[in-house]
Amino acid sequence: MPVPVQNLPEWPSEVEAHPLLVIDYQLLKAGDKDEINRLWEAGTTLGFWYLKNHGAEQDFVAMWGMGEEVFKLPLEEKMKYEQGDEGLSFGYKAVGHYIVDAVGNPDPVEGVNVAKDDALSYPKVSRREYPSVINDLMDPVVTPFVEKCVGISNTLIEIFNDKLGLPEGTLAKFHKREEFSSSETRTIKAPANLTPGKLAIGGHTDFGTLTLLVNNLGGLQVLPPGTTEWRYARPLPGHMICNVGDALTMFSGGLLNSNIHRVVPPPGSQSKHDRWSQVYFTRPANDTPLSPLLESSIISTAFNNLTPERQQSLSPGVTAYEWFTRRQKNYRTKNHKGAETWAANRGTEHGLWDRARIIMNIDIIPIIVPMMLPATPPATEAVHVFLLVRLEENVSIEGVEGPATY
Repeated sequence: MPVPVQNLPEWPSEVEAHPLLVIDYQLLKAGDKDEINRLWEAGTTLGFWYLKNHGAEQDFVAMWGMGEEVFKLPLEEKMKYEQGDEGLSFGYKAVGHYIVDAVGNPDPVEGVNVAKDDALSYPKVSRREYPSVINDLMDPVVTPFVEKCVGISNTLIEIFNDKLGLPEGTLAKFHKREEFSSSETRTIKAPANLTPGKLAIGGHTDFGTLTLLVNNLGGLQVLPPGTTEWRYARPLPGHMICNVGDALTMFSGGLLNSNIHRVVPPPGSQSKHDRWSQVYFTRPANDTPLSPLLESSIISTAFNNLTPERQQSLSPGVTAYEWFTRRQKNYRTKNHKGAETWAANRGTEHGLWDRARIIMNIDIIPIIVPMMLPATPPATEAVHVFLLVRLEENVSIEGVEGPATY
């Protein structure tokens, strides 16, 4: 049994977690209308939900075993397969190669990503080469994992397609398995005993259509709509945590919510253990234009009721590949030039601008700065809030891990 699932402490009873709707995948497959409506509720509110009875639990665990083998390799060997700084994410990611905030603080996690295109074409190389330990496990572990995640994602996409009033197969044509995309697996290891409040992954929305996630420990936090308080999303045995990504928000004219989330150290005694995440990201084919699908009257009505600014934000005028590479490139530590780089890796988290304007009574242009705000639990920790400020002169801002001047 892989180390990530051995002898782990329970969720601390004193730590409150945000409630997520629990969706039964088998009921969705059976066409249960009540369950489909619950999925729609989850996707249009928080944008996060639990998925049970999905049949892929052991596939996620097997991927952690693959990650263990990769991370045990000498760094020199792993770096032969590093993702690079040009906006691609397939391959190995070393500790510290992503930024977690506008200051440019580096991330503490190690990861490895495998392209959907490589997993489904193996032994043919479609996108890039991988360490031999991944190649050895491609047939028994990686490809079956991708196949199951593609099937689950396609089921969810089909349901959202119907609820959005789109012609049959509209969303599916953007996610054909034979089309190149940025869809990928991601195996992440965050070390034990991180400084409380230290970000493992900074606040962000996901780049693509849907995310399927399993964590061995807590640490994932969501920002519920209409609030400024980060809340834990507790991992449940046998359940995935699923969420909407930017592309689905844009396709739906803002009806489906790509919500901001982040990762901090696990709560309580869980923080004494390495935190593992296994993710599958479903993203549209590279040449897919990202814009509202206004052929649906449901989407067009919702879109027409938005402010001009919000409409513009949901119609960026780029392809899925351009959206992904812009965001990915500006996460890289080597590419960080200041707050403008952090702003350039942002997604569709536009609701935060409005929240900051209301709470802080400030205005004009968006930048992103780290602040210290009360949070529960724990009592006080580093959180990231998007502020709207007028920069008439340099402003020194005391960051979580050092001052930053913009």
